Amino acid sequence: MFKKILVANRGEIAVRIIRACREMGIETVAIYSTIDKDALHVQMADESVCVGPSAPRDSYLNIKNILSATVLTGAEAIHPGFGFLSENSKFAQMCEECNITFIGPSSNVIDKMGNKSNARAMMIEAGVPVIPGSEETLQDDENTINMARKIGYPIMIKASAGGGGRGIRIVKNEDEILDAYHTAKIEAKASFGDDTMYMEKYLENPRHVEFQILSDNYGNVVYLGERDCSIQRRNQKVLEEAPCPIMTDELRKSMGEAAIRAAEYIKYRNAGTIEFLLDKHNNFYFMEMNTRIQVEHPVTEFITGIDLIKEQIKIAAGDKLTLTQDNIKINGHSIECRINAEDPSKGFMPCPGTVSELFIPGGLGVRVDSLLYDGYTIPPTYDSMIAKLIVHGKNREEAINKMNRALGEFLIEGVKTNIDYHFTIINNEEFIKGIYDTGFIGRNHD
Repeated sequence: MFKKILVANRGEIAVRIIRACREMGIETVAIYSTIDKDALHVQMADESVCVGPSAPRDSYLNIKNILSATVLTGAEAIHPGFGFLSENSKFAQMCEECNITFIGPSSNVIDKMGNKSNARAMMIEAGVPVIPGSEETLQDDENTINMARKIGYPIMIKASAGGGGRGIRIVKNEDEILDAYHTAKIEAKASFGDDTMYMEKYLENPRHVEFQILSDNYGNVVYLGERDCSIQRRNQKVLEEAPCPIMTDELRKSMGEAAIRAAEYIKYRNAGTIEFLLDKHNNFYFMEMNTRIQVEHPVTEFITGIDLIKEQIKIAAGDKLTLTQDNIKINGHSIECRINAEDPSKGFMPCPGTVSELFIPGGLGVRVDSLLYDGYTIPPTYDSMIAKLIVHGKNREEAINKMNRALGEFLIEGVKTNIDYHFTIINNEEFIKGIYDTGFIGRNHD
């Protein structure tokens, strides 16, 4: 087992990783930018190293400085968390070349699955259902028009290197196709440095259901149930729950086995997520794979009792999975609300600033993963998510009631947040009945 791990991230996920390491008796190294010198993860780690100024490209994306900090502190492994360099195959490869363990899959697998059109082709080979779409990337205007005619409207144009809802356009008819194609290419180039695009049939208002998998270095793969991530605003997840409210045992088995086929085909290792779209007829289709820990991983931890960060670390250290599919049981229901420093009344404008008063909810089955403390100044430089409120109940009704109670206790003064916005979601009749889909927020709250 590792003696020291460098955490190549910030915020609540860095705090989460540091806590897991401490429970395992592993020392931690925090990296930070100049604006993050007073951040919670820096205060909690055993050591800390400044890796650059506030701009992410100069600090949390600065591969040279991060690797130098790892060597300087004698850390044997790097946990990338999510975002930043977590799905950067070049970073994973450089870790391998420097004899530093990257806590995640191999650089080769990250590279393969990071390109959405390549991933799609591999899933077809693996026998995993995929949404009808282009076999190759789009070449030019004429090719794009012809492909849309072949697939049939509505279609979705997507960036091959995409993620986070960027580089995506929904096209309902031929009048919109070229404008959507070119604007998506521009956005993809700016966001990912890669403007290659592909096309899929657009499934109107499906559910977004993802399966958590764990895979070790010895060919053992298990799935840990599913998460419903359909509550989204402009392709960004807002609230997640596990299990999916409409899931049946038969459907879970089919989707879980498809997720395992996907992982086995690409020789995946560590924690990963296979994301599916589920239509109203319970047909499911592969959408993408996230080759890292997910923001919403705590809901899976609550319903399975399995610490995913610890499992990641153990797999990276060469341990065999002690879990088998038969001994993974789903217990109760869990919901996560992403708490952001933003103003819903002003178009969800980010609201950085100083937290003047803070009260964190507690009680049985309530968990808060956060970067906050009294007097902390939220910087304007990074993502606006400042906390995750997660609850667990014996069933979905109890989980909803518990979330209502916990949201009511959560006090963050000094900055605007979306706490009240979450109240409106979980008290919506569609949500309470569990009959929502990815169009929920557009219909009710946007």
